[in-house]
Amino acid sequence: MELDIVELSRLQFAATALFHFLFVPLTLGLSVIVAIMNTVYVMTNRPIWRQMTKFWGMLFGINFAIGVATGLTMEFEFGMNWSYYSQYVGDIFGAPLALEGLMAFFLEATFVGLFFFGWDKLSKVQHMIVTWLVAIGSNFSALWILIANGWMQNPVGAEFNPLTMRMEMTNFFDVIFNEVAQAKFVHTVSAGYVTAAVFVIGVSSWYMLKGRHFELARRSITVAASFGLASALSVVVLGDESGYSTGHSQKMKLAAIEAMWETEPAPASFTLLGWPDQEARETKYAIRIPYVMGLIGTRSLTEEIEGIEELVQEAEKRVRSGIIAYDALMKIRENRGDVPPEVKLQFENHGDDLGFALLLKRYVDDPREADEEMIRKAADDTVPHVWPLFWAFRIMVAIGFTFIAVLGYFFYTASFRGMRFPRWALRLGVLIIPLPWIAVELGWIVAEYGRQPWVVDSILPTALGVSSLSVGQVAFTLAGFVLLYTVLFIVEIGLMVKYIRKGPTEDVAETEAWMDRHRKRLRGCADDDEAVLTPGE
Repeated sequence: MELDIVELSRLQFAATALFHFLFVPLTLGLSVIVAIMNTVYVMTNRPIWRQMTKFWGMLFGINFAIGVATGLTMEFEFGMNWSYYSQYVGDIFGAPLALEGLMAFFLEATFVGLFFFGWDKLSKVQHMIVTWLVAIGSNFSALWILIANGWMQNPVGAEFNPLTMRMEMTNFFDVIFNEVAQAKFVHTVSAGYVTAAVFVIGVSSWYMLKGRHFELARRSITVAASFGLASALSVVVLGDESGYSTGHSQKMKLAAIEAMWETEPAPASFTLLGWPDQEARETKYAIRIPYVMGLIGTRSLTEEIEGIEELVQEAEKRVRSGIIAYDALMKIRENRGDVPPEVKLQFENHGDDLGFALLLKRYVDDPREADEEMIRKAADDTVPHVWPLFWAFRIMVAIGFTFIAVLGYFFYTASFRGMRFPRWALRLGVLIIPLPWIAVELGWIVAEYGRQPWVVDSILPTALGVSSLSVGQVAFTLAGFVLLYTVLFIVEIGLMVKYIRKGPTEDVAETEAWMDRHRKRLRGCADDDEAVLTPGE
């Protein structure tokens, strides 16, 4: 019954988190693109850039509002569904969340209002500053959330207090500058920029195919293609940094992503394709590229990447050590006023492995009573399900390199070919709109699913972090969230499609004049697949 509650609680948080992250990357990227467009408007004083800022800003606002509505519930879930987790690590996890609200969300939300209602109240320069503050607030919001998440992946700057039974912060700066958190931040933000760039290119391509809003579309593609290509290249570089940090902070996750069952001689090869068989502990039909995994995971030609089997053996040793720590912890709890020195020393020597003893709680109430079979099962539990991680990672990477190719083509054509896009390229721009969301969702699956069975890596097992709720209560709230979020998703898509079809509401004379001059030519080439669409004179 308890495992049912755990799985339902995980499913609920996964559903709400993945749904919320449908809106986050577009918010991050559009905020910067809109700020760039507003800056160009201030520099050139051309009405078309004001029109572009307003139009893409409207789509940003819709996405931002729905994103806020879906994100607020997640913070309440920590108390509702994960109360023991909140009590256990609240001293550390709560600080970044509080700073996110104080330093980022309030900044972002305040200046969003000024952005929409300040066009006639503020000067152009003041409004440009407001737009950049919105973008900065959006990115700062992501920073603090990812610092909190990064600490769950690599819990530094904190230690367990046996008297309070809680993790307590020892160094705030270690938490902030956690290498996993910083790598996740820049990687996630860059992915958001790519998402927005592909979205802008896709919508603009649709306008060009329809022969509408040509001046807005071609300028938008120019901005998005250059911004998106730089971001796509950054995602690859920063993804390599994430792989390197994972290689020494979350070795089991890296081994599971690679389906590396046994430790290979350095440098390890990268499995391009294959079929992981977790029961047989092998990857069938594997196609490997020599040296690549070793370079990604260790950045050396001599350092080994440990395989799953070796890591399970290490986990078994840590479970046994954790039992000693658990025994010392119980003695400390029994003798609060007078703890023998040898008990303190026992806990100091083995306390880092306490979390591994807690894995035994799945099989026995008191880890000290665990038998050999239970210890082996607890060690095996440290291995996440391999095939979802294996394939999610590879599909994500394949989509990422697709973006580099597509954005590179749009950048080259926009910069050196006078925006002479064939119709197949514009259709491709429309078709790839969903791909960034698939990639970012797969990225979060890799990050979070790969951390299992831990809610805080090596510290607190997921099965112990849940609230004392009934299966019916969790199932009811899960159904409620699914229903609510489905409605919000329909509203979001409906509003976005409505305003995209409507197009910019602000009339721009130069756009209309151009359309009048070229309307006949556009109609003439509407059915010609080889026709070149260009707004050039």
